[in-house]
Order: sequence, then C-alpha cells, then structure tokens
Amino acid sequence: MRAVLIETPGRFSVQEVPDPVPKAGEVVLRVDAVGICGTDVHIVDGEFPPTPYPIVPGHEFAGEIVAAHGGELTVGDRVAVDPSLFCGACHYCAIGRGNLCERWGAIGDTVDGAMAEYVAVPAANCYRLPDTLSTPHGALVEPLSCAVHAFDVLPRALGAHYLLYGAGTMGLLMLQLARSAGAASISVVDINAARLEVATKLGADATAAHADEFDRPQGWEIVIDCTGAIAAIEDGLTRVRRGGVYQQFGVAPGAATAAISPFRVYNDEITIVGSMAVLHSFGRAVELMGKGVIDADTMITHGFGLDQFADALRTFRDGSGRKIQIRPGELT
Repeated sequence: MRAVLIETPGRFSVQEVPDPVPKAGEVVLRVDAVGICGTDVHIVDGEFPPTPYPIVPGHEFAGEIVAAHGGELTVGDRVAVDPSLFCGACHYCAIGRGNLCERWGAIGDTVDGAMAEYVAVPAANCYRLPDTLSTPHGALVEPLSCAVHAFDVLPRALGAHYLLYGAGTMGLLMLQLARSAGAASISVVDINAARLEVATKLGADATAAHADEFDRPQGWEIVIDCTGAIAAIEDGLTRVRRGGVYQQFGVAPGAATAAISPFRVYNDEITIVGSMAVLHSFGRAVELMGKGVIDADTMITHGFGLDQFADALRTFRDGSGRKIQIRPGELT
C-alpha cells in the first residue's frame, strides 16, 4: 500500500510500505479521511519528543473496516478511531486518568498512523459512525473528543460568559460546544479576520483582534486559550472575572513560560485548569457529531490526496484553511 512516511525530521515522502495485517483484537481500515493537526506538524519538524522515526503520521481518522480478527466489528462497518494507546497498568491508568499515562502512546504519534491507504488499529478503539454521518465528517470526531474532554474538566455554570482566544479548528469546536452548553455569550479573539467571520457564523456574539475592543470591564466567568501563544495566555489571565475560571487548552511550547499574578489568583479566587487530549470522551463526541452539534461542512475546508501531503502541510502552516484532510482513496 501507499503511505506518507516521515523518515527523519523534515524529510518525508509517499512510499510503498507493507500492507497491515490484523493481529488478535485488531481490525484493518481502509482510510477514507485523516485530518492534519498541529501535532502532525510538530512530528514533521522533529518537535514532538515521543515520536520515533520513521513513522506514518495521522491520528484524526475514520474509514471502513476491510479485515477483522475477532470481536463485534465486521467488514463494512464505518468507524472513527480513538488513537489513544494507554498502558493500563501505571498509576494514572489505575485511577482512570489514562491521558496522563506514564507510558502514553497514540496511533500516528508513537506508532504508524492513518496517512496511508490502510491502517491496523485495536478494535476496542473503534466507534461505529451513525448512518447520518459521512466518513470524512467522522474524522472530525478525534479533535472534537479533545474539546469534549476540555468541557469535562472545565468548572462552569449555565449562563456563563465565555472569552475564547483563537478561532482555528479547536477554538471553533470549543465555540460550538460552549453554545450548546448554555453560554450566555461568547466573545472570540483572533488576529485573523477571516477566522473571526467564521466564528460569527458559528455563533460568536462578539469578535475582535484584541480583547480591549470588547466592552466588558468586569471580565468573563470563563476564559479559554486555544492558541498556545504566550501573549494570548498572559492577556487571557487578566480577563477572568473574580471567582472565574481560566482554562489552558492550547498547546504552548514545552519550554515556554507566562507571567501570572499569584496575588490575583488568590485574592479573586481564580481557578486555573488544564486539559490534555482525549479521556472517556470519544463515544460522546461521535454522538454529538451525529446530532449535528458541530457544523462539519464549515469546519472542513480542504481535501488532498496522499501525493499532496506537502501541499496540505503548506496550507495548514499558512492558516488559510480550517480542518485540512488527506483523502487517501482520492486521485491526486
């Protein structure tokens, strides 16, 4: 079969690789769609330490089962796949916090993934897609499941006012979940005017290039960073209303630091919470996608063939799209 192979950081190509064969408890999918996310770019650039090389990337994907080795799933089932590979034995797995697993792994991040015509995956990680959901839309389930987990750990109340930093894919998913979760208002900050137009279409009450443009001197009950940019993080921490919550959802560089006022955290009783990856949220994300909570047609802007992986990466890097997908079965 053909697959994108990252041989070393910065060096990749489409190559012929062996067809996957399912082991006990595994299935093989024909990959219909796989999304590109920031982690894939970090892997290409050699900036994701858990990744071994060479590797086939791709962890946001859906497809049709073409081979199965036991279990309830059968050939022809359309599924989305939770890429998480938890060890099941460490302290964090034992207390139900597998996303913090001491031996954490993921399909496409630490083992070969779905930027290929076919991929073998654990059957237990597969979730059937409802008939109402197309397979490319099903590939949005993985990033949505990250956003669902973020809401799981986010202290909140009905009627809260939200301030979101970032109107990229993850910010727009968080926006739509906040709207569904009963937000009183949602304000969105992004320096990209085109992205702000999409945020308005998806339900933002107010948008701006900087939070100073909003008329809310008392602050917001919930402030969420979806950028990982230090300037946005530091600004967002100053915008939390007394008694409110700040969530770090965007991924900042590992060595980065941000200035914070410990006195204000103490005096205003501000809660700071992080959210990392997927945890017990994938099945609910499938259901939310199936019910139309997410406007998938607006979220997915580009589809490329395998041979266009370099073009897809350039499109991602220049910020001209939202969710960019590789469609391995399509002609290039």
